[in-house]
Amino acid sequence: MSESHTPIPETGTQHPLVEPEWLEQHLNDPDLRVVDATVQVKLWPFPRVKSGRREFQRSHIPGAAFADLLEISDPQRPSYTFTMPTADWFADQMGRLGIGDGTRVVLYDGRENMWAARLWWMLRTFGFDNASVLNGGWTAWRLEDRPVSSTPCAYPAATFTPHLRPELIADKEQVLAAIKDSTTCIVNALGRRQHRGERKEYGARGHIPGAKNVTAWEILDRETMRYRPTEELRKLFRPILDAERVITYCGGGIASSSDAFILHLLGHQNVAVYDGGLIEWSADRTLPLELGE
Repeated sequence: MSESHTPIPETGTQHPLVEPEWLEQHLNDPDLRVVDATVQVKLWPFPRVKSGRREFQRSHIPGAAFADLLEISDPQRPSYTFTMPTADWFADQMGRLGIGDGTRVVLYDGRENMWAARLWWMLRTFGFDNASVLNGGWTAWRLEDRPVSSTPCAYPAATFTPHLRPELIADKEQVLAAIKDSTTCIVNALGRRQHRGERKEYGARGHIPGAKNVTAWEILDRETMRYRPTEELRKLFRPILDAERVITYCGGGIASSSDAFILHLLGHQNVAVYDGGLIEWSADRTLPLELGE
């Protein structure tokens, strides 16, 4: 969010969003882990992804480690999904990165913050609350001419103790039930053309019936990749914030994590991400989709 916000406290649970200037001042904190979570995406002529590791090796925030979401996510996943792994798998991957009990984490990516938000949501789902997203990520960092490095980095291995919060992840049965539940609001984080059914990117056209559409791109200043000011975000999510429960979705759990992250920042206490997204939903031809707004 563009205006000032609560900085990370020196001790205790940290604020979920930090600014580049704060991070530059704290790069040498011994308990801080800076992690690049970039994944590169191409949607045409078909969705495909690749690790951002090569770009990371060329240039990154000094001291940062690289988290490959293609490896961290469920190793049994179908192509182009990033579903949650088991607690043991996630704990092992985090421990290898140096993220564990007693550490703090700042996450960033080289795209629209959504990969950082995805890893933030994964950490929170497994009970880790001392993580933040870097506002604007790599884009804002470079625009402000902050220091960069190409030196290989690694943190000492750590012990990550998972504490699963299953309520933060929704499955397709919960989403199907939510369609007829007036207390739950479903939010589509994908683009408006896809929402209306004008594009077919994930196996079928349209959106889950009744879903509101707040795209993971309109929550950003597209020049700096910083999140828009709080009041603008409240306006975007105004009818959604009143819902007792919110379920966000997208194609495969990434953009939806960005919307869920903002809803958390705005104070909503009951948000879940539909992990399977439209990739799973559209594969089941018995499940409904709507066209139009």
